[in-house]
Amino acid sequence: MTNSPLISGVQQVGIGCRDVDATWKWYRQMLGYDVALFDDSAEAKYMTRYTGGDVHSRRALLALNMSGGGGLEIWQFKSRTPSELPFDPAPGDLGIYAVKFKSAYVDRSHSWLSKKTGGSVSRLYDLPAGKGFWGVDPFGNTFQVCEDNSWFKSDARPVGGVLGAVLGVSDMDASIAFYKELLGEVEIQFDKTGQFADLPEGAAGRRFRRVLLLKKETAHGAFAHLLGNIQLELLQDLDGRPRKIFAGRYWGDCGFIHLCFDTLDMDSLKAKLEKSSYPFTVDSGESFGMESAAGRFAYVEDPDGTLIELVETHKLPVLKKIGWYLDLKKRRHQKPLPNWMLGLMGLGRVKD
Repeated sequence: MTNSPLISGVQQVGIGCRDVDATWKWYRQMLGYDVALFDDSAEAKYMTRYTGGDVHSRRALLALNMSGGGGLEIWQFKSRTPSELPFDPAPGDLGIYAVKFKSAYVDRSHSWLSKKTGGSVSRLYDLPAGKGFWGVDPFGNTFQVCEDNSWFKSDARPVGGVLGAVLGVSDMDASIAFYKELLGEVEIQFDKTGQFADLPEGAAGRRFRRVLLLKKETAHGAFAHLLGNIQLELLQDLDGRPRKIFAGRYWGDCGFIHLCFDTLDMDSLKAKLEKSSYPFTVDSGESFGMESAAGRFAYVEDPDGTLIELVETHKLPVLKKIGWYLDLKKRRHQKPLPNWMLGLMGLGRVKD
């Protein structure tokens, strides 16, 4: 399978928080993340490299927005008090600065969130690829809603799932090389240097090199139709001294803890990245269960140490109420699952 795509989409972004229930409630009510694929409590025994050498217990809930796009893994330490962000991250700070959520109708999304959040989102901007706007959740995490045409299901949700992320980098060329190697066929949609009026206030008066990478929806992978396009925006601050967002803190502390990609052949991807001097820093090595789901997961660091999770899904609940699970290890090909089957995951939708 080495000649086929190895990444099919953004599977999820991890959000470290103090209260899973409160965080999920906000994202459920505001951004349509009303399906819980799993809700699991266990020890994070593989992650001691990033948790001070100790095994910590945690609760993790994977929420989906069935309009399409990646999910949110809402993650809370149970054995320690999570560390808050020590400062408000600014554009260009190293790590995951913001999550990108997709929208097929940005005007409607803007109107909805302006009303629901009491006007705490920015005005509409012309972004490097279509219109969009910025916002901050009640927990201090920045997000962006932007136009995208890879839509799984058009319904009442005014905002779709995760399209990608805005990442602060220190060496643009090195970061482009890493993400191209990781994702495969990637288009550079935008590459400019200067000051940008559509960035949040923390960017005022600063010069950036700004690059937008796009990986279009692939025809490979069970969840390709659900996940859609990938859009990564890389920001290099050319004037200041960018701070590292997770410096001195643990993975799992408050903020965006990782960006996770749906992986189709972990062994091939591992060999490819190691050949390019991007070794896995964590590898479960076998199927790892999380409540009713299972798979192999691994981590790799981008050139600035931002954590990228990779998950090869082996088992997934399609309809948990009747015990219907999909065993992907038995599938002999990587064609997308039919939309009707993917849509069954939404039958467990929570309605507030």
